[in-house]
Amino acid sequence: MKKSLALVAGLSLITAATSTAVYAQQDPSEHLRQIPIETTSVSEHSVSINGETVDYTATAGTLPVWNDEGDPTATLFYTYYQREDVDNRAERPIVYSFNGGPGSASVWMHLAYTGPKVLNLSNEGYPVQPYGVQDNPHSILDVADIVFINPVNTGYSRVLPDEEGKMPDRSKQKEMFFGVNSDVQYLAEWMTTFTSRYNRWQSPKFLIGESYGTTRVSGLAHALQNQQWMYINGVILVSPTDIGIDRDGPVKEANQLPYFAAAAWYHDALPEDLQSKDLLEVLDEVEQYTLDSYLPALAKGAMLSSDERQQVADTVARYSGLSTEAVLSNNLAPSTWFFWKELLRDRDRTIGRLDSRYLGLDARRAGDRPDFNAELNSWLHSFTPAINYYLREELNFKTDVKYNMFGPVHPWDRTNNNTGEQLRESMAANPYLNVLVQSGYFDGATNYFDAKYTTWHLDRSTLMKDRIEFKGYRSGHMMYLRRADLETANDDVRDFILRSLPEGGVPAEYK
Repeated sequence: MKKSLALVAGLSLITAATSTAVYAQQDPSEHLRQIPIETTSVSEHSVSINGETVDYTATAGTLPVWNDEGDPTATLFYTYYQREDVDNRAERPIVYSFNGGPGSASVWMHLAYTGPKVLNLSNEGYPVQPYGVQDNPHSILDVADIVFINPVNTGYSRVLPDEEGKMPDRSKQKEMFFGVNSDVQYLAEWMTTFTSRYNRWQSPKFLIGESYGTTRVSGLAHALQNQQWMYINGVILVSPTDIGIDRDGPVKEANQLPYFAAAAWYHDALPEDLQSKDLLEVLDEVEQYTLDSYLPALAKGAMLSSDERQQVADTVARYSGLSTEAVLSNNLAPSTWFFWKELLRDRDRTIGRLDSRYLGLDARRAGDRPDFNAELNSWLHSFTPAINYYLREELNFKTDVKYNMFGPVHPWDRTNNNTGEQLRESMAANPYLNVLVQSGYFDGATNYFDAKYTTWHLDRSTLMKDRIEFKGYRSGHMMYLRRADLETANDDVRDFILRSLPEGGVPAEYK
């Protein structure tokens, strides 16, 4: 027995030694988890859009960013969809699509809005298992090719080591990639390379951005036109940020009230006379009060008389679904965080930030903000498996690199954000350039009335107001998750693209 044990022990030592020797002979670089600097995976597909069969090619790949010396500094992951039965590619529009964050991958609009595939969701936009994708019968691929672009550190996009094999430190990375203006600069250069590689210089070009992506595409319109000499036909701002247009102080506080009214209406928390009206009828009334009375009252601050203060509190309570006491205790201007916690406190529910249709549960009824964002948790656990499955199994892009839904890009340099003015300048210099703004009424993060305010102040001269339009939807930040709005919002984008194409031979000139 002892002899047998000794033999087993000896064999174990020999096996371990052999294994160690084999490992020592391997090249560790073969096991590095890194994305190729440049690669593509091309596949062919078809989808039925508005009853028409559309054959298309999907290219999932990476393409580098270069510095002024011609050295690659990062590689960006993209997915490019081209319709196949196109006789003249020069006449076919192309849409460059970005999400926001900053630090967000392009997954959201890619797998839920304009692309040929969408998530498995309920009609109201809630995730359904098993997680995956289905054909998008409302995609804009029938009228335009689309490229979904992931900025540095999002999706599979990554910073690259320098010529000595060393990664730049965080301060250098921030200087190169992680700020309002550096983001725009390197992306404009990358888009120029992409446009040349795929021979799209003659094509009508459109930019679409969501959330922080609206800041990005507003700046890109200017950088592309003024530094790359690439003119743009249209810019689509989905759930826009402030794009550098100031709305602090009383304006910021007052602009929240129409959103409060929308969310309260959705949750049946308004007085009966308001609750019985259609949402848009209620919002028209609240918007008028906000501009004519609420904003001037907040601007007066402590100069308001006691009677005026009480009157404002009563009216804000009526329109917001909050109590008069809650409004008074928040100096007539409750914060959004307080609102998300307070509105349904008596029902033991919180409401979502990015989409206030979503409900959450907190550990305590007390408090002045929810424990978590109910909607974001729902979205992340449905989008993450879907994009990982889709890219690997349907587009055949395989890598061990993690797909960053949200990547490490902070601290983000937000100084010198003039993107709104840059977009106005781009429109002024380009008679072909039009702007479409899309917002969900139940979005509490980038609320729809702020978006309207942005459209009013984008061109205060009024000389281009007929080239700027606003569309609202009965959903949240990602309005397209709700099936009815997926159809309507895509139809609005499709119509915008077609209306923004100049007739053949019509010169770009002012008369």
